[in-house]
Amino acid sequence: MSGLVYERVHHNLETLKLTTIKEMLDNSLEHAAKEGKSTLELLDYLLEQEVKSKQDHALSIRMRMASFPVEKRLDDFDVAFQPSLDPLIIKDLASLRFIHNAENVVFLGPPGVGKTHLAVALGYEAVKQGFRVYYANASQLIERLMKANRENKLEEKIKALTKFHLLIIDEMGYLPFTSEGAHCFFQLISRRYEKSSTIFTSNKSFGEWGEIFGDHVIAAAVLDRILHHCTTLNIKGDSYRLKERRRQGLIPHV
Repeated sequence: MSGLVYERVHHNLETLKLTTIKEMLDNSLEHAAKEGKSTLELLDYLLEQEVKSKQDHALSIRMRMASFPVEKRLDDFDVAFQPSLDPLIIKDLASLRFIHNAENVVFLGPPGVGKTHLAVALGYEAVKQGFRVYYANASQLIERLMKANRENKLEEKIKALTKFHLLIIDEMGYLPFTSEGAHCFFQLISRRYEKSSTIFTSNKSFGEWGEIFGDHVIAAAVLDRILHHCTTLNIKGDSYRLKERRRQGLIPHV
């Protein structure tokens, strides 16, 4: 290969942003020559490495964008510890069919039973499958929506949140919403209705959501949109955190 051709190849690879091929080219050419690889075989290998590199980079960006508080996986969830959960439903959710169908998921139950674990684990799997995901604590999300509303940027904020295939809203009900927060939240849910999926976790039954919103009418309107296409799982088991503390002998068995 002449010096001119070599320089042109490197320049074109850089122009096309094929950085992985550019970095691997010299060693790959030497290896191909020693192994007697054909030009087509070499090209196939280099293109495969470029695609993998770009996929890994895109995955990394989606993971950062998701803003997960911790890394959780479905394989790490002990379904047997929560007999109220149907393993077949968890398996169906893991297929991510609900995202393809723009359906919602609600995990209800007391603290420590694994609601956030399941929500984040599903989000993690969705990111790996190429979906855009965003996690938010409910109270923090409301604060951001109200801030945007006061700056006349609520439409912009909601538009940004509607771009995610899956929105995870964690800990609904730990803190009540103000009237302004409730109205902002209603607008967000209305915009995502039948267009994108949302996972909710809450320690409150649906009958108590009026207390969260401070308005039973808004709560009913929100729930009507959430539950229209939705899988609800009510986890009634023990707390994983208490189980672990008992195992460590920090609290007595009862």
